[in-house]
Amino acid sequence: MIRSHTLRKRDLYLDKLIAFQDTEPIKVVTGIRRCGKSSLLKLMAAHLRGNEVSDEQIIEMNFESYEFLKMTADELYRYVKERVLPDRRIYLFFDELQRMDGWENAVNSFRVDFDCDIYITGSNAYLLSSEYSTYLSGRCVEIKMLPLSFAEFVDFYGFTIKTVKSALGGQKKKAVDQDGTQYELREIFDAYMRFGGMPGIADVGMEQDKALTLLEGIYSTVIVRDILEREKRRGQRQLTDAMLLKKIVLFLADNIGSSVSISSIGNTLVSEGLLDDSGRRGKPSAHTVQAYVNALLESYFFYEIKRFDIKGREFLRTLGKYYIVDIGLRNYLLGFRNRDSGHAIENVVYFELLRRGYDVAIGKVGNAEIDFIATKADEKIYVQVTESMESETVRARELAPLQGIADNYEKIVLSLHPGLETSYDGIKSIDLIEWLLENQ
Repeated sequence: MIRSHTLRKRDLYLDKLIAFQDTEPIKVVTGIRRCGKSSLLKLMAAHLRGNEVSDEQIIEMNFESYEFLKMTADELYRYVKERVLPDRRIYLFFDELQRMDGWENAVNSFRVDFDCDIYITGSNAYLLSSEYSTYLSGRCVEIKMLPLSFAEFVDFYGFTIKTVKSALGGQKKKAVDQDGTQYELREIFDAYMRFGGMPGIADVGMEQDKALTLLEGIYSTVIVRDILEREKRRGQRQLTDAMLLKKIVLFLADNIGSSVSISSIGNTLVSEGLLDDSGRRGKPSAHTVQAYVNALLESYFFYEIKRFDIKGREFLRTLGKYYIVDIGLRNYLLGFRNRDSGHAIENVVYFELLRRGYDVAIGKVGNAEIDFIATKADEKIYVQVTESMESETVRARELAPLQGIADNYEKIVLSLHPGLETSYDGIKSIDLIEWLLENQ
């Protein structure tokens, strides 16, 4: 294993783990492969060591290591039991534990038999599926991990944000690298929109060929190992068509932020001849397409967002939307392009809202749509996303749905070019990049 790179802090997630340290619930870190889950466990272990927990109290196991690859649940139990210390708590770190059959029995036994604090990672929602709820329901807390936010991207690449005087006498923010060279924030944001937020890319730098090779590896691992191979182990015989799976991935990646139904996926694949080279006869059934989409959602490759009727105060069963977990993966799949950059920045905003702890839905007001309704506890924000607010036509289009909402919750429009006005009848017009860097 190459150990030359320094572990970079992911305080958003580390702070959550620390908050649950030495509490009974099992800490389960979930997220797409290579988003930083293994590093997070190492950061947590380092935190413990820095707070007077001895090495003997910490057991770290990565089940993708050959050392543990074929270990059974019984062998895992014996391995841990042999290392339990009398009168001292032990800390158990299990990375990619879902590869082991019956892991939940062993973990539940640790919780019952030993004085221990348990941390687990998994790259598939199957880890917390209903089949295991009998063992872990009410006994675990899930930490949902995502690729780097834009603020984390800035930090990982060694930039700091500094406020400098502008030519007009005001102030503006610039990114400054380790050599003191200043960059416009838009340059760094464009790099983020190009390469995405997979942490490993920071190790190879902003070199396109290396970045695409790394993204190809992530895609192949998720599709082959986490979906096709896993479904075989589960006895799910319907997910065997690698070509159909890839076509569905490409369709969803191409249609982020657009209203999509399961039936429309199959219809489009057939009508546009996208299955001609797969050898498949006829249109895949809606049941089959749904199974493939569910597998992609379970692997955290795509996220689904539902539609909410603001006036009727209910979720609608009509068309939802899908967003891809990392914009760099989308660029790997579809190539670099500018024609749908509006949906791409919408994708970034959706995941930033999730990082900030909001539940997110699409808003419906009559026949109009609001990009996002973000809620948590007593807080609610209505969010529109657009590239520019400088055109009067665009302003009218983006403001109209927000103006149709009668309540007094915050309403904002995020854009790369907010224009000179900062408010329209109480609706805030906010610079997207500055919003992404709030609290930096």
